[in-house]
Amino acid sequence: MKVESCIAVIPSANLEKSLLFWVGALGLKMDREIWREGKMVGCMVHNGQTVYLWLNQRAGTTVKPENYEGIQLYLAPSHLQETWKKLKQLGFSVSDIVEREYGQVEFFVKDDDGFSHCFGVDAKAFHKLTTAGIEG
Repeated sequence: MKVESCIAVIPSANLEKSLLFWVGALGLKMDREIWREGKMVGCMVHNGQTVYLWLNQRAGTTVKPENYEGIQLYLAPSHLQETWKKLKQLGFSVSDIVEREYGQVEFFVKDDDGFSHCFGVDAKAFHKLTTAGIEG
């Protein structure tokens, strides 16, 4: 037996705000909505190929416990700087884009639930795209 796929479940205090991040900023598609008493409590967000995440209404308190890191994702966008600009434009708190010693160019962002996610790409590929004028 081997695992064929994995879909991360992302707890959300407010699915509408979460959709601004996952769909509005990152361009994922949303479907498979689950509604309860007129309120959406879950849905799939995906790119139709390799990224599939399930957003789920967080049970219990909507306040994140102190020192709780929660889920963290490492996302690899096709255009790092474009993604950074879009997130910043939509009001998300994004770090500077930094080249790391381990060969990645990365930045961090906090989503609407306060979870920190990293966006990164291979440094050589990033510089190749930047030189070609595709990034920037």
